[in-house]
Amino acid sequence: MPTLSTPDARRQWLASGQRTLRIEAEAVSALANRLGSPFTDAVALLLEATGRVVVSGIGKSGHIGRKIAATLASTGTPAFFVHAAEAVHGDLGMITAHDVIIALSHSGTTDELLTILPLARRMGARVIALTGNADSPLAALADVFLDTSVAQEACPLNLAPTASSTVALALGDALAVACLEARGFGPDDFARSHPGGALGRRLLTHVRDVMRSGVRLPAVTPDTPLAQTLEEMSRKGMGMTVVVDARGRPLGIFTDGDLRRLIARGGDLRQLTVADGMTPGPRHIGPDALAAEAAAMMDEHRLSQLLVLDASGALVGALHMHDLMAAKVV
Repeated sequence: MPTLSTPDARRQWLASGQRTLRIEAEAVSALANRLGSPFTDAVALLLEATGRVVVSGIGKSGHIGRKIAATLASTGTPAFFVHAAEAVHGDLGMITAHDVIIALSHSGTTDELLTILPLARRMGARVIALTGNADSPLAALADVFLDTSVAQEACPLNLAPTASSTVALALGDALAVACLEARGFGPDDFARSHPGGALGRRLLTHVRDVMRSGVRLPAVTPDTPLAQTLEEMSRKGMGMTVVVDARGRPLGIFTDGDLRRLIARGGDLRQLTVADGMTPGPRHIGPDALAAEAAAMMDEHRLSQLLVLDASGALVGALHMHDLMAAKVV
C-alpha cells in the first residue's frame, strides 16, 4: 500500500473519504426513513419535562452526548451532560425526579449507564435510549427506545464508531430541532442564548446602541459658511455633518464627497455656505432597527454614514460604518 504522497496514494485517500461520506449519508437517510412514533414519544417527554434534560454516555457516545446537550441548551431546551462514569461516583446527585435522561450507547450494554439508570428511574426520572441494539439492556430500561443501528460502520474494520456516531448525532439534532419548533423558539431567543457570538451581536444590537447622538453628532444650519462646516466635521470625526433647520430637523447631509465635488466645480469656496453643496433627502433608518439592517443598507447604497430619525422624522443620531465595525456587527 502506498505510504507517500504519490498520485496513487492521493486517489486512494480521495476514494476513502468519498466512501466514508456515502456510508454515513446512507446511514442517516435510513434513520430518517424509520423514524416513527418512538421519536414523537421522545419529543413529548422532552417538552413535558419540568426539570432538565440530562444527556449521558461514555467514550465516543459521550462526545456525541456533549454536543447533543449543547445543541438542546442553545435551542430552548435546558440540558447538560453528565459523564456516566462520574455519575457512578457521585454526579448522580445532579439528576432529579423531574429530569429526562438521554442515554447513548451503541451497544446498549455500557455498565456505567446500566448502573445509574435504574436508580434514576427509581427517583422518577424518565429515560430516552439512543442505541443500535433493540435487544439490549439499555433499550429494555428506557421509557422510549430510539434505534440508532447502522448497516455498517465507515471504518473498513467495521469497528470504530463512525456511521453509528454520525447517526446518533443527527438524531440528537432532530430531537433538538423538533423541540425548537414546538416551543416557537425564534431568532431573538437564539440570540439571547448566544450573546457573546457574532450572531448574537447581529440579532441583539440595535441602531440606538451604536449611533452617535447629542454633542457627538455634527450638525450645522444651511447658512453656515463652508469653513465653519469643515471645522464642525473635523471636531466630530464622522466625515460628514447633518444640515438641520431651525427646529433641528434634517434638511440634508454634507460629506467629504460633497466637498470634493465642490472643489471640482471650481470657484471661491470661501463665499459658499453648506447649502451650496449639501445632498438633500439623505437616507436614514430608525433607532429601533437592528444595527445589522443599517449595515446592509449602507453596504447596498455604498454609504459611510447614515442618519437616524425617529417615527416623526426628527433627527436622533447618526451612524458611521466604523461604529458598526467597532461593535463587531460587521
